Amino acid sequence: MAPTATSTFRARRTYVLTSSRLKPVAGLIAILVIAGIVLVAVGLFRGSFTKTVAVQVISPRAGLVMNVDAKVKLHGAQVGTVSAIEFSSDGQAVLHLAMDPDQMGIIPSNVEVNIASSTVFGNKNVELIPPPNPSAQPLAEGQVLSTERVTVEINTIFEQLVTTLSAIEPAKLNETLGALSAGLTGRGEKFGQTIADLDGLLTQLDPSLGNLRHAMVIAPQVFDAYADAAPDLLSAVQSATRISQTIVDTQNDLDRLLISTIGLAEIGTDVVSTNRQPITDVMRLLVPTTDLTNEYNAALTCGLSGLVPLATGPPMPVPGTLLLQSFFLGTDRYRYPANLPKVAATGGPQCSSLPDVGFGGRPKTVVSDTGASRAEYGNQGILLNSDGLKQMLFGPIDGPPRNTAQIGQPG
Repeated sequence: MAPTATSTFRARRTYVLTSSRLKPVAGLIAILVIAGIVLVAVGLFRGSFTKTVAVQVISPRAGLVMNVDAKVKLHGAQVGTVSAIEFSSDGQAVLHLAMDPDQMGIIPSNVEVNIASSTVFGNKNVELIPPPNPSAQPLAEGQVLSTERVTVEINTIFEQLVTTLSAIEPAKLNETLGALSAGLTGRGEKFGQTIADLDGLLTQLDPSLGNLRHAMVIAPQVFDAYADAAPDLLSAVQSATRISQTIVDTQNDLDRLLISTIGLAEIGTDVVSTNRQPITDVMRLLVPTTDLTNEYNAALTCGLSGLVPLATGPPMPVPGTLLLQSFFLGTDRYRYPANLPKVAATGGPQCSSLPDVGFGGRPKTVVSDTGASRAEYGNQGILLNSDGLKQMLFGPIDGPPRNTAQIGQPG
């Protein structure tokens, strides 16, 4: 059955209505797709879809041209961005860094931070500087870094310069510049030579910068020591002032003393020059004496030290000498010729425990063969009924002593 005109019209009308409704929907979908592509591109550009690691940097200030999305660099390569900037309660700037997790392993945990810009008027970025002795531990998530180095902006310099210039009087500044101009006119060559000499001096000082740095490090300790010694130094200065005043007050006496000294020196020169040869002969003759004195230095010192208590002791209550005497067992008698003294005997200097002999102690005795010795080996000690008394009463008796050990028996 062939379609009628009415059914054909209805079909065309339905198709037209359906097409007119799909076009706005398709346009809306196309707009949404384009917007999504743009948003995805912007997100990819800003790194919104990239996983990051949060790190904080605390600084006294962030700088006038530090903005969000500023680059974080290590050796000139970007390793992250600045995600946020805020201020803490103590007035310091806190920079939140979004670090690339793939680069965290090559950044030491003790890395140094410097906020600077590549140009004078350029935006600031965060520069990570490896320390001289990098830590083996890498930078960790949530770690807080501190920095004190923030580059001063040019407008801050201008502001400080304007503040300084506003405090200067133009007339005085003109006079100062005029004096400088007059002083430098015609002295360019000398000024250049001065700069060259300064450059040479700095070149010579450059190898000693390490010692200079060490001196600056220990300088506070030295200044503290001087501060502790300041009262003593001031006291010494005051004493020196009094000495100076004394010298000023007695300058006439000092003049006379100097004149007398000059006269004495002239007389001494005359005497020495006239008697030069006799003085030389006397000095030569004194050489053996001084050598002997030097050899017996220990014994002389010992003896003189023993005499010191006699000189420094309290005076005697009555004129004379007080002695404390005791009776001791006798020693062997003198024997001839064994006990004859020897001439030119040698043995060196000796000291009998002087100057301080301990309580209850005995002086040291040197056993020698230069004559009679109380410490000689083989002494008979105490002799009873010896023939000494008989010889004293009746004269010498021929022969050896008889019955020396028989008490009460006739000799």
